[in-house]
Amino acid sequence: MDAHSSSKVNINGTKIPSIGYGTMVFPEPEKAVELISFALDCGYRHIDTARKYGSEAWVGEAIKHSPVAREDIWVTTKVTEENAKAYDFAQSVETSLTTMGLNYVDLLLIHWPQPNVPLGETIGALVKAKNEGLAKNIGISNFTVDLINQAAELSSEPLFTNQIEYHPYINQDKVIDACAHHGISVSCHVPLARGEVLSDPEIVKIARMHNRTPAQITLKWLIQQNATIAVPRGLNQKEIIENITLFDFSLSDQEMKMISDLRARNLRIVDPEVRRPLWDKP
Repeated sequence: MDAHSSSKVNINGTKIPSIGYGTMVFPEPEKAVELISFALDCGYRHIDTARKYGSEAWVGEAIKHSPVAREDIWVTTKVTEENAKAYDFAQSVETSLTTMGLNYVDLLLIHWPQPNVPLGETIGALVKAKNEGLAKNIGISNFTVDLINQAAELSSEPLFTNQIEYHPYINQDKVIDACAHHGISVSCHVPLARGEVLSDPEIVKIARMHNRTPAQITLKWLIQQNATIAVPRGLNQKEIIENITLFDFSLSDQEMKMISDLRARNLRIVDPEVRRPLWDKP
């Protein structure tokens, strides 16, 4: 099924698979390695994890036993905001690599902004990880317009992506425009709004026209946008296959607009009180 992973986003000459496998939650942890391995067998070449997820060991185990070469698998991980200070950041990166049994990750992100530590210090630690060869690319996550601008100014290395909540029920135009201004891609977590969008009448109608599922239509809407990547989770083999079987159909301009119009609802799913920044208003 490797053809499913053929669609890639090109950011300044670096290509990343437009669909990744998100590993944030496994209700049955004993099946995690099996599911990640299945994703790799199905053609996924992009695995998204984080220290905070607790899934790095499972990701490493699946990669270790996969017949797919390490250099053909894009691995993203993140440093939690609790480790925003330079020393703690470096320790977190080393722990992540040790846990996964890897020498480097393809993309290292600041997971959430940390207002109690100067952003310059955290960005400096991020850049240092890249300069030391521990991360091939670096980026940010859950950053607002102001924080994107600050991060881009502070970083001596290009920022590859900003991983944000993005799905048909939230308007992220301001953040997307800021990312585009700095040549930063957008990666989408909770791309299906944790299932909220799957019963939407407009999406269901488009899905029936294409003989597809609402999940496939939603993910296609995301990755058909410029410089946009999605990392849906899949909690069983059916969902894993479904989420990557996207590259043999397209949505029309009218269908794209129909789905885009749903953003007026502006539903934010991920909004943790302890670490959320002051979000941009749509």
